[in-house]
Amino acid sequence: MKLCMYEEILRLMHQYKTRDSLPLIAEKFPCVSLNALGSIFSQDYQKKMRKTHYIHYSPTAVAKYYERFTEGLHNGEKNILITLSEELDLSPALLGRIVLEKHLSNTKYLGEAPPKSIVSQLMKEPSMIDDPLLATEIHGCIIADDHYGPLSDSIKHSIGHEYEFKLNNTLDRLGIAYIGEDQMRMKGYDKTPDVKLEVPIAVDGYVVNWIESKASFGDEHSHKTYLKDQFWSYWNRFGSGMVIYWFGFIDELDTNQDKGIILRDKFPEHVVKMDPSLK
Repeated sequence: MKLCMYEEILRLMHQYKTRDSLPLIAEKFPCVSLNALGSIFSQDYQKKMRKTHYIHYSPTAVAKYYERFTEGLHNGEKNILITLSEELDLSPALLGRIVLEKHLSNTKYLGEAPPKSIVSQLMKEPSMIDDPLLATEIHGCIIADDHYGPLSDSIKHSIGHEYEFKLNNTLDRLGIAYIGEDQMRMKGYDKTPDVKLEVPIAVDGYVVNWIESKASFGDEHSHKTYLKDQFWSYWNRFGSGMVIYWFGFIDELDTNQDKGIILRDKFPEHVVKMDPSLK
């Protein structure tokens, strides 16, 4: 996907604002899959949450949100946090976490911030929250939020496994030998791609020693982050490799081919297997 198309898709998403608009956007861009549009929407949503995170975590904002929640409980309201999140244009799961942290600070930690690990565990298992009304509200926030928070993480994890399985099946079908992350970790590697090929292959004239599967769209922010945190580490350890962004990527980001990292949006139809005796 060219950058200009990506920017136009983002413009329409900002205009429509909801995920329900994706089928309408798909009509304007029939060459772009709904999976790609969904990934672009989620990435943009998460970027917006990161940019505004500090505003909602200010002491004034936290006190205001918690007061609004407790007043709502006193008045017998339902879905207080979801309603408030819509008013604030804020992730329901993030708002739920903010209110949960404030509740724990007030009730268990004598005004101090609760440990992040405890908060994360309660967000994953809201039934463990001591206040049943708050537990119900938090559970509602998690279920309502498929872009941010525990449900979003579970969805991404599940889809990631699905496409790793797809990659492994393709390699098995083609008779390309490889080892996976678990085997590499057993050998002592701390940074591991999804698969390391036992014998390199060639794709469009480029040698591929490893393959990383990304069940997402490759935008500028995510790709730069992956390069820094993952891909160059793989390159240092294993040589040149290939990244598959299954939901597409911005074409202009594929700038490291000559340095040893190529991008694709599917497993290539034509690969050249090297003679194992030449390894």
